[in-house]
Amino acid sequence: MTAAPAVSPPRHVYLVDGSGYIFRAYHALPPLTRADGTPVNAVLGFTNMLMKLIAETDADHIAVIFDAGRESFRNQIYPAYKAHRPDAPAELVPQFALIREATRAFNVSCIELAGYEADDLIATYARQAAAGGARVTVVSSDKDLMQLVGDGIIMLDPIKNRPIGPDQVREKFGVGPEKVIDVQALAGDATDNVPGVPGIGVKTAADLITNYGDLDTLLARAGEIKQPKRRETLLQNAEQARISRELVRLRDDVPVEEALETFIRREPDSETLLAFLRENQFRALVTRVENRLAAAGRIADGETAATKQGAEPALAEPTPPAAVLSVVSTSYELVQDLAALDDWVARATAAGVVAVDTETNGLDALRCELVGVSLSVEPGRACYIPIGHKTNGGNGQGTLDFGRDDAKGKGEGVPSLVAGQLPRDEVLGRLKPLLENPGILKVGQNIKFDMIVLGRAGLAVAPIDDTMQISYALEAGAHGHGMDELATIYLDHQTIKFTEVAGTGRAKVTFDYVPLDKARDYAAEDADITLRLHRLLKPRLVQERMLTLYETIERPLIPVVAEMEQAGIKVDQQVLRRLSAEFAERLTELETEIHKLAGRPFNVGSPKQLGEVLFDEMGLSGGKKGKTGAYATGADRLEELAAQGHDLPARVLDWRQLSKLKSTYADALVAQTNPETGRVHTSLSLAVASTGRLSSTDPNLQNIPIRTEEGRKIRRAFIAEAGDKLLSVDYSQIELRLAAHMAEIPALKEAFRNGADIHAITASQIFGVPVDGMDPMIRRRAKAINFGIIYGISPFGLAQQLGIPQGEAKAYIEAYFARYPGIRDYMERTKKLARETGYVTTLFGRRCYLPGINDKNPARRSFMERAAINAPLQGTAADIIKRAMIRVPPALASAGLKARMLLQVHDELLFEVPDAEVERTAALVRRVMEQATLPVLELSVPLVAEAGIGDNWAEAH
Repeated sequence: MTAAPAVSPPRHVYLVDGSGYIFRAYHALPPLTRADGTPVNAVLGFTNMLMKLIAETDADHIAVIFDAGRESFRNQIYPAYKAHRPDAPAELVPQFALIREATRAFNVSCIELAGYEADDLIATYARQAAAGGARVTVVSSDKDLMQLVGDGIIMLDPIKNRPIGPDQVREKFGVGPEKVIDVQALAGDATDNVPGVPGIGVKTAADLITNYGDLDTLLARAGEIKQPKRRETLLQNAEQARISRELVRLRDDVPVEEALETFIRREPDSETLLAFLRENQFRALVTRVENRLAAAGRIADGETAATKQGAEPALAEPTPPAAVLSVVSTSYELVQDLAALDDWVARATAAGVVAVDTETNGLDALRCELVGVSLSVEPGRACYIPIGHKTNGGNGQGTLDFGRDDAKGKGEGVPSLVAGQLPRDEVLGRLKPLLENPGILKVGQNIKFDMIVLGRAGLAVAPIDDTMQISYALEAGAHGHGMDELATIYLDHQTIKFTEVAGTGRAKVTFDYVPLDKARDYAAEDADITLRLHRLLKPRLVQERMLTLYETIERPLIPVVAEMEQAGIKVDQQVLRRLSAEFAERLTELETEIHKLAGRPFNVGSPKQLGEVLFDEMGLSGGKKGKTGAYATGADRLEELAAQGHDLPARVLDWRQLSKLKSTYADALVAQTNPETGRVHTSLSLAVASTGRLSSTDPNLQNIPIRTEEGRKIRRAFIAEAGDKLLSVDYSQIELRLAAHMAEIPALKEAFRNGADIHAITASQIFGVPVDGMDPMIRRRAKAINFGIIYGISPFGLAQQLGIPQGEAKAYIEAYFARYPGIRDYMERTKKLARETGYVTTLFGRRCYLPGINDKNPARRSFMERAAINAPLQGTAADIIKRAMIRVPPALASAGLKARMLLQVHDELLFEVPDAEVERTAALVRRVMEQATLPVLELSVPLVAEAGIGDNWAEAH
């Protein structure tokens, strides 16, 4: 940096409203990213504006003032202050730190102070400068700053490039600057949630203040006002007006930390400025600055970027730098002292983007122990910070427990921490400001896991990006999205496998027993590869028009789902144990019945023995042997046989379902209950289904059958806490509604708009029977056709489902298509598009890839064609409920409701709600769900969400 000249009293001070500049810059430019995927449109706009401002002003003192955060002393006066203001756009948040870096790169003072708003700092410095005889220009168009105008202080509107003096303030508020506070106190401000006095706007407020002189006089004489409504309103809201005045009044006595004199204008250091511009790939600005420096003789012409070899790629360059793609030379550091840790934190803070990964001793984010954290800020360089590695004393080994409980090392001796690790609390304390800094983007691979683990340690990680979700948004269904697979696909790199550091078989240990040197390479590589993938994949979101899908659905859903997983669902273990005993008794009865039908006892759970009974001994048709020589006895085969009227395969299907319910739920849920919470915490996988649906695992709570009495009994074991109820809200026939919209079927759309019984309407139109007095069996057949068609059901499948001849099923389907030709057109159009592109698209732009859509194998091709028909419907439904899930928590918070969202099962959301709030919560959730497509998409049919309430899940549904 250039040495600062001697301090002299300011003559002309420029105070720039940094927040105003940021948002103006962000909205002025289209989305732009660096080659590494970092969004920089606001940074570029801000840099251009600041450069122009510096070039054109005669000010001898300049500072850019920023808000340090959303909370200020005003929230203590009025907790709801700014409560309705939306969060900054996700793609803007990581640019905050870069914008501050831009300010410093120009050698301009960059000022902020926690607990105060930028406007308060501007007011304080403006009063100080004016008191010292300096002219002050506040660079902003913010109306709140107009109360400062006068006594040597003016404003400069950077949008219109015009000064704002007392006359312009009177045009805006109808009063002079000295009365602006009183007018604002009466009128309030919806943007900042300043209440004001209901029914009084700026014009009325200005008239009242002009007539009565000031707010206090007006309130004291409010009883004299002739208009009854206005008089009563002022009398009732007098205190609210006084509170509003304190909210809008700017503090000009803030205990600022930087003296006004330090804002003296300085020339930027050319190397620092150019390094910043090059790093962010602002090539036009680099050329402009270098030309100016060359003209001033500060650099030679031959040193300009235009003549240099290997210049940085242009903004949003689609081809990534070789350093991103080549995983050859790496430098991985084991952080074992605080100075090194502080250095990594400083590097990450300066970079504005850091890849983060956690290492734990298990796979259950809610039970495992944090073992270490890895960071990376540039390709090839990463570190691992160990905090929980142990030794068993005797052999330093531990074997891995694969159960749902914490995986813990077991061996000889008493476990103790390995030497050379920093204290856990010291590490977490230093990482906390970094990982919680809203101006620094934290990148992870399946970062939901890391957020939960670090959250349990007291670190609220935000804002975040997730390479797994970015890949999923780009190519759902095309391939897996795990880091190892992505590294192979995109980086041609084989990552270090867990077995290479933790061993296999009996010698396998949990990660807390892996030696530090091996742990360093494994963990640091995870962060390094994650950063490389981010730099490679994030720019593709813009190039392939998937940014909106990622930014509005996939990314904001991550913290929502993390909260749901941590909330869990309470289970009644006594009910589960009772059901287990009941199911065991019923299984014994079924086995006896099956053995009687077979004519001899055999192992019902053995596919080989079952096949022999069915096809060799009973002589049933359709027996096919596989490569092992055993007959195929899967569910499809047994369902075919049962549809033909054979009792034994039907009873085996009953036995299998009941056996699965007993083992997977009645027995397993007891073991899967978290002893600390008394609740079951499922994991909701975000990047599995090609259609965008969430998947529930460990345990899978989405697959509990609800059409059988036994399945409903399992749901009765999921209960609410005392004083609460379970609330289930689900979309009614959402995929059928979407089919009516997407296939443009007027009759179905009209039926949905009128709230008619869609299955009865279909039955009436296909079978020519009146709706009134309809035979329930006819309606059932229409229902099967309605739902079957959108899954591409075949005549054979429909015949099996309804237990009718295949020819009759084919006639039903043909009658359906004849009545609703738009459906067939939609199906053929969708299959054609899928064959041409390899994917289908939801109404929100999600691409669902269909590998095998052009397969030469007719069975596989036919399967993918059926998937192509349903994927846009199921995928759009998934997008819709995800949008609802993102909106529900803030809506609940805004309404002051304490409900917790616990689970999503396809078209259903499950909540735990205090008894006294159930009805209000149900109404709010239904409203949010029914409006989830807006404002992006307006359907031609209404979405309908239905609510159920109960003490357990079965009752609620």
